[in-house]
Order: sequence, then C-alpha cells, then structure tokens
Amino acid sequence: MEQELAYSFHLGSDKNKSKVAKKTAKGNVSGTTSLSNNAIQNANDLSRVNKHNLRDYDNQRDLITTIYGTNDIVEDVKQVYLDEFEQARIEYNNKTRADRQVKDYFQKVCNSQNDIACEIIIELGDMDFWQNKDDEYKFKMTDVYNEQIQDLTKILPTFKIANATIHYDETSPHMHVIGVPVIDNCKRGMKKQVGKSQLFTKTLLSEIQDK
Repeated sequence: MEQELAYSFHLGSDKNKSKVAKKTAKGNVSGTTSLSNNAIQNANDLSRVNKHNLRDYDNQRDLITTIYGTNDIVEDVKQVYLDEFEQARIEYNNKTRADRQVKDYFQKVCNSQNDIACEIIIELGDMDFWQNKDDEYKFKMTDVYNEQIQDLTKILPTFKIANATIHYDETSPHMHVIGVPVIDNCKRGMKKQVGKSQLFTKTLLSEIQDK
C-alpha cells in the first residue's frame, strides 16, 4: 500500500534571519533545523553554506551524501558562473568602454544587492514518519532525491544547480540544493544575469511544489 508523505520545498531568503523565522525553523514538523536557510548574498554567506552543508566544522561526513557537485560548494558555484555568464561578460565588454567593463561577474554580484546563489531545501516525510526508520531505510532516499534533482532541472531549467547534498544526520533526511537563477535577454548590462526575484515569484514557487 502506498503511503503519502509530507513534502516541503523551501527557498532560502533574507527573511529567514528574523527571530520569528528562526523560531519557526526550530519547531517545524520534521524536528530539523533545515528551514532556517538564509539568502546567499555574498562569498562569505556561500562559505558558511559550504561549512554547514558539507559538515566541515566537525569533519563528520559519514551521514551526508553529495549527489551533485563536489566537496567544495564555493568552487561549484564559481564554475556555474563561468559556464553561464562568461560569454555574456565578454560580449558586454566588447561593446563597453573600459571603465564600465565587468572584470569578474561573480565578484560584481557579490558586491551588489543581489543574491549570488539560492539554496532550496527539499524534505519528504515528517518526524513521525522517520522516527522508527533505521539508517539503511533512510539511505534509500538517495535514489528519491536524485529523481528530485532530475525533475527540478526539467521544471525549472533556468535554475542552474551547482551542488546538492543530502543530510541523514538529523531526524528527517533532507536535501540542500545550491544553484544560480539565470535570466536571459536583459536590456541593461550583460545579456545574461543572475535574477532570483525575477525567477522565484510566489506564484512560481507554489507551482513548483505542486509539480
């Protein structure tokens, strides 16, 4: 008999830094702190995400599984920037005077008000579902989350995934997805740019979760 699972698709936001958001995260149904992910606005934020998601602070990686990307999220994101924006940067510089050219687009975004990347938490099942499951059962979620990545790339092809890591060391297995929202055909500046607010509207986020 099939059993329906609770499903959570949560996008990191600067609003998550509020006291109310942190309190909500600590009391969410899964019993994890996975909903406390904040916006990634600069390289320092990205480094903190790297330490948290890859458990660099305690060197205990036995209960985490990276299914997309490497063991360095910062470099994964920088690689996405090269793959997605380098051609647009060169084209922009070719028609722009020297003092307005973009030398390093990743650094330019870090110094702006825009987020350099986004973090999505995907979580299936609540605390009641997972509390009696052993590690062998939980690790089967690796295949499920691999399918989630494949589906996400189809549903949202302009969100370029840099890294996806599953945490099995909390009550409920959940996945941290780090990626870069890309918008094209921009009228000002480079033709291709980062665009979190343009891509992740409230309507679209609801549609993504439903799908």
